[in-house]
Amino acid sequence: MDDIQCPRCKTTKYRNPSLKLLVNVCGHPLCHTCVEFLFTRGSGPCPECGISLRKQKFRLQTFEDSYIEKEVDIRKRILKDFNKREEDFLTLAEYNDYLEEVENIVFNLTNEVDVEETNRKVEEYRRANQEIITRNRSKLSKDEEFLSRLIEDEKMQKENWNKFIQREEAENEEQKKKRKEALLEELTTSTLSADKIINAHKKEEKEVKRQTEFSTGISVGARLNVKAEVKIEYEQYSYIPIERDMCGPEVGEEEELLDLGYATRESLEMTKPSDKAGGYRPLYHLQRSLEDAFCGLFFHSIQDSAMDTGL
Repeated sequence: MDDIQCPRCKTTKYRNPSLKLLVNVCGHPLCHTCVEFLFTRGSGPCPECGISLRKQKFRLQTFEDSYIEKEVDIRKRILKDFNKREEDFLTLAEYNDYLEEVENIVFNLTNEVDVEETNRKVEEYRRANQEIITRNRSKLSKDEEFLSRLIEDEKMQKENWNKFIQREEAENEEQKKKRKEALLEELTTSTLSADKIINAHKKEEKEVKRQTEFSTGISVGARLNVKAEVKIEYEQYSYIPIERDMCGPEVGEEEELLDLGYATRESLEMTKPSDKAGGYRPLYHLQRSLEDAFCGLFFHSIQDSAMDTGL
């Protein structure tokens, strides 16, 4: 984390351990000192892209990559208006087209492609669907309702467990008090030696403790944050790779495909930063295309096999 640096004043986390980067709608980070200096009047241009920013809109940077930070911020803003759900459409195809349109809008605004046209489209959608937007904002989706029920059930279970623990602790304290009183009474009235009486009570306490423990060794009245070593035996598994019968030649790796002339090294290195963030490599596309092209090349129908064998 010491390599964190403000792009304007070049202050690093190493020189200033309390350094925190702030971002706005454009996604370009600035440290808190630069924000206070540049936006003393409450608003001003971004030193990176020149877009007009407001001081109160700055927030702590969550992601290290400013591109991802910008995309997340734009996606949240767009989804506040584009909040239609599957039940708002007659067919699944219409819903999928709607989701694709939302992704195109997010992509354009994030990569600054046709920004004016995209913003105009967003504004037209907002005016045309104001009633649906307001209704969906006030209505929980099915997933949100399910999660809220899970949270309520978990909260109820926790409350019941706490009540059970408190009741068990109160009963244990009462039992301890009674055993202590019984010990003192026996020490004053019994003719047996004190050592024998005390040893007998210790043995009784051990037996009571054994009966009030779970199989894991945790006492019934113990708090949830008590650390206990629980041994769990797991069944051993071994990984078996998936075998695919493509009925065609095997597609080689990068060096082999380059030697055969299916691609050039320059073409395999042409990857946008956004693609790299998702783990994409052009090699994957090339391998998939070759698999599709040669899939079934070695396939023989039952009739051809019978002719080959002379049947």
